[in-house]
Order: sequence, then structure tokens, then C-alpha cells
Amino acid sequence: MKEAVSSAITAGLRNAVNASEIFMIEDLRKSETWRVFRIQSELVEGFETLYDLGPAVTIFGSSHLCEDSYYYNQAVELSKMLSEAGLSVITGGGPGIMEGANRGAKLGKGKSVGLNIEIPPEQVSNRYQDINLSFRYFFVRKLMFIKYAIGFVIFPGGFGTIDELFEAATLVQTKRIEPFPIILYGSDYWKGLIDWMKTTLIPKGTICQEDLDIFHIVDKPIEVCLLLKEHLKVSGLPALFDDCNEN
Repeated sequence: MKEAVSSAITAGLRNAVNASEIFMIEDLRKSETWRVFRIQSELVEGFETLYDLGPAVTIFGSSHLCEDSYYYNQAVELSKMLSEAGLSVITGGGPGIMEGANRGAKLGKGKSVGLNIEIPPEQVSNRYQDINLSFRYFFVRKLMFIKYAIGFVIFPGGFGTIDELFEAATLVQTKRIEPFPIILYGSDYWKGLIDWMKTTLIPKGTICQEDLDIFHIVDKPIEVCLLLKEHLKVSGLPALFDDCNEN
């Protein structure tokens, strides 16, 4: 058993070394001071570009679910509805669900915003954006996602999408931000995750039953609009969804 574990670790290290040329890792011993200025410049650019954006919804989802995907087309439909209601739509700026959301936003009167990230391999920005920003640092980008959003919509996705989901859930749970809708789009995709929380986390006492109220699961764009409409009403914010209905 020990030999098997040792071999696995050795193989993993070897692969990491062989792939090291594609990693974007800074040597803090050499660049720590200048890194502070790069972080500052990204924060300033983000704030100055987005300060007058108005209310927005941030949409996350896989970069691999492209134009022939059901969820891509749902993202287009939802974002068009949100944009027609006067909301801007923020995405990670890449392909897949992000492209679908930006594409739909361009069909309405709201702004279509893409916040790209520099990663290996390079993530290419989609062409459906009114505002495009590129970030080196994930945490600065995460701040921009949440600072200007009245809600998150989480389409099916991988580690990056799930990271954004639980980041927002943690901020709401710990009361570091005011509660806002965190909407999981696609019950077939997300049901297993919620079931795991119910059958494992709650019985073990690592979360409370009330923590599940942080999430909403939907399958239709109109359900997203109604949740956001109720959030605006409860929060005392201007109503934006008088014309939000299924066509």
C-alpha cells in the first residue's frame, strides 16, 4: 500500500515538473512588491470601468457547453429576458455558457459584461460583450463578480463554477454580504449536490438545515426572473421586472 501511494506521488510530481512550463506561478521572493501594484491596478481598472454599470446579474457555467447544448440556449434565453428588463449581465467572458449569457444580453437593453481571466491554456473572450476586462488574479475578478450583482445564476459547470457557487454561499452564510439569490439552473444537474448536503452535511452537523435556504433550484428562465423580482421587492430596490414573462 505504501509503495502504491509513493509511486502515485512520484508520478504526480513528475507530471507537474514536465508540465511546469504551462503554469502561471509567480516567485513571490522576486516579485512580491511589484505584485501589489499589479493587484492595485486591476482593482482600480475594475472599479472605474464598472462603477456606473447599474444592477446586474452574474451568470456562471461551463466553458465546454457550447452552441449545440441545451443549457447554452437556456443561457441565451435567460440573459435576453434579464437584459430586456434593464439588468446588465456579467460573465467570465469566455466560451460556452458564458458566451450564451453574453449573447443573450446583447439582445436586450442591458450591458453585456465579460470578466476574463489569464490562465493556461488561454481563455479566448467571446465576441458578445459591451464591456470586456481581463484579470490576472482570481480574487480580484471574484470581487467584481459579486460587487455589482443582485444575484448569481449558476448553470452546470465544473470546478470553477462550483468554486463561485460556494464562495457566494459562504459569504451569505457568514453574513459578510447581504443575502441575495443564488440560483442553481438545472435540477437534473444540481439535485445530486443538494441531496448530498441533506444526507451527509446536515446529519454530520457541518451545516444547518437553514443553510439550504441560501440556494434555489430552477429549470426555466421565468423562475429566475420571479426570484429576482421578489428579491428586489424585499430589499426595497427599484422594480425591474414588470414585463418579465414567458413569451
